[in-house]
Amino acid sequence: MPKVEFAGQTIDCPPGANLRVVLLRARLPLYTRVARAIHCRGHGTCGTCAVRVEGLVSDPTATELRRLRFPPHHPEVGLRLACQTTVLGDVTVIKYEGLFGQHTGAD
Repeated sequence: MPKVEFAGQTIDCPPGANLRVVLLRARLPLYTRVARAIHCRGHGTCGTCAVRVEGLVSDPTATELRRLRFPPHHPEVGLRLACQTTVLGDVTVIKYEGLFGQHTGAD
């Protein structure tokens, strides 16, 4: 069973699970206070679930690539949308500051 490390916690998840669903079910802080009220509920349109993911996950979806091309995101930074990411193995997830999690230090 893959392990997801996020916000100082490690949780198990089934292979093929959606990263957003895994983090929310574990009650981990995927969204900022404001984003909790305005996010798109996993449709890949708002960009507020942007995270850095290290480990074995699915390739980016067309929806994800399209959304990450628009501000405040920059595709070259390498963030992923948790709602569009499938966990395939052990992963480490980092959520950066900012409404969209976009302040990686590279911006």
